[in-house]
Amino acid sequence: MASVGHCLPTFLNGLLICVTLLSGLSVTAKPNRKPNIVLILTDDLDIAIGGLTPLAKTKKLIGDAGISFTNAFVASPLCCPSRASILTGKYPHNHHVINNTLEGNCSSTAWQKSQEPDTFPALLHNLGGYQTFFAGKYLNQERNSKYYNYTLSVNGKPEVHGAEYSKDYLTDVLANVSLDFLRYKSKYQPFFMMVSTPAPHSPWTPAPQYQDTYKDTKAPRDPNFNVHGKDKHWLIRQAKTPMSNASIQFLDNAFRSRWRTLLSVDDLVERLVLALEASKELDNTYVFFTSDNGYHTGQFSLPLDKRQLYEFDIRVPLMVRGPNIKPNQTSKLLVANVDLGPTMLDIAGYDVNKTQMDGMSFLPGRLNASSWRTDVLVEYEGEGHNVSDPSCPLLGPGVSECFPDCVCEDAFNNTYACVRSVAPSTNLQYCEFDDNEVFVEVYNVTADPFQLANIAKTIDQEVLEKMNHRLMMLQSCSGPSCRTPGVYDSSDGRSGSVRGTQRTSKTRESFSRPRRFFYGER
Repeated sequence: MASVGHCLPTFLNGLLICVTLLSGLSVTAKPNRKPNIVLILTDDLDIAIGGLTPLAKTKKLIGDAGISFTNAFVASPLCCPSRASILTGKYPHNHHVINNTLEGNCSSTAWQKSQEPDTFPALLHNLGGYQTFFAGKYLNQERNSKYYNYTLSVNGKPEVHGAEYSKDYLTDVLANVSLDFLRYKSKYQPFFMMVSTPAPHSPWTPAPQYQDTYKDTKAPRDPNFNVHGKDKHWLIRQAKTPMSNASIQFLDNAFRSRWRTLLSVDDLVERLVLALEASKELDNTYVFFTSDNGYHTGQFSLPLDKRQLYEFDIRVPLMVRGPNIKPNQTSKLLVANVDLGPTMLDIAGYDVNKTQMDGMSFLPGRLNASSWRTDVLVEYEGEGHNVSDPSCPLLGPGVSECFPDCVCEDAFNNTYACVRSVAPSTNLQYCEFDDNEVFVEVYNVTADPFQLANIAKTIDQEVLEKMNHRLMMLQSCSGPSCRTPGVYDSSDGRSGSVRGTQRTSKTRESFSRPRRFFYGER
């Protein structure tokens, strides 16, 4: 079920898809001068395997008109934990959402009481004087993305939709209700609008006018496509290589369908931007476009999913246009989805230091390459079943997201945390798994952009020890401590957070076991 109505500060109350309006402040005498803010959030949109290709109008109207961030990462490559990070500006170990279930704290009553009142939209409304509007998929509970045959909760009132394209196709419905908000909102208050599309999430149902596009398109055959992850975590190594012809045909069909659904997102973006231009509000509006996580289609012989630590799952598009942002800019500075909330509060003139957010504002003027942070944290809590999966009985209990040919995309011990570092001198990913081995994966992403070679056993021992210390520090950080200097923040490669704490041991096995990544045991 889903919603559209007056809810404050709780947007969703556990529903799966929502369209929610927040307003009700008194009208002032002078027209608004604070900037408006629009956030368009897609679902499972990658950047590493060509996800932006169908979005030509989006790239022109947002990316070319502003700035594109090429090193934008999510705090967790799964819908609900990632969306919770966007809304709260916190890493998962601080907002305590670990998966897409109520048991995993996804829109639980406890989360609504403890975290939701301090989400950035609630702060914009309650303290910033903003009209706030939400339309689409809010958090997530299991597999809820639909394009037809769903129920919206419209300000608390159920609105049932069927399977007629002109009335029910969800991406278009979201575009229409968003345009209605722009048409009828107050002109005397700033507004925040968040539009969260179902695309390109499964079941990948395109609009009828786009169902025959991309007939000859296939998933990209990059160097990591359909190859064995020989030096990776066991879950990656268990994938069958080469994939069967049936598996490849299935993922190619899914890849085409994903692109087809994105054409309607492209139309949505165009309609919103043109509406803002027609109302003469575009010049005073920041427009953000991003995704909750990336995606893979055949990389390391994994058929279809997200959840993994690699670039294709954790790196996402991020484009921003708005006041004082010059067009046609590209930034390599490291940003994360925990930075979206702080940035939007900064736009509204709210002091982010008054919050408990872990991220930092990348508002123009804050982006100083010499002082900007050089690492972010990525966390994921693996999921599995207590009994063997019928698709894959040979692997026994503890796995999930299994395909008919016995390739599983998740497991209990697919629980990991990573430090993703980007600096002038390095482009490094360091990850540790919470398993019996404390398995480590390390990648030099500059030399190895497709992450084919795990260099954990060959990289300099001093670097490993520093990254291990930095990871443990970030896993326990909160607020300002999440923004302390990293391993590569200074020219000599040292960091104040690890200096003077070198281990004398020379084997990876001697690292102290990392602390639990989240707030409790399974």
